[in-house]
Amino acid sequence: MDKIIRNLAIGLLVLMIFVPLGLLAVGETFGEWGTEELEEKLGFVPPGLEQLAPMWSAPVPDYALPGDESETGMVAAYYLSAILGVIICGGLLYFVGKKVARN
Repeated sequence: MDKIIRNLAIGLLVLMIFVPLGLLAVGETFGEWGTEELEEKLGFVPPGLEQLAPMWSAPVPDYALPGDESETGMVAAYYLSAILGVIICGGLLYFVGKKVARN
């Protein structure tokens, strides 16, 4: 079991190192569309999405730290997003796994 966890951790670290490659991509990110982009692409916005869209705003819009639009700031924000995502998802999986294993 320890070897599996070690290999998964190494894989996650490698993926986290390559996170800023998204900054080199040309165009837009697939699936990260707001209602305006959906209307432009589809010609309409699904009614349920239109009702729910105002309820959510991204905690770090466009992966940018507030007040820092520099390239270095964007790379730092990408790394911060990756680290927080791994910590949150890993923590949730850990506690849910412990709960399931106990039952």
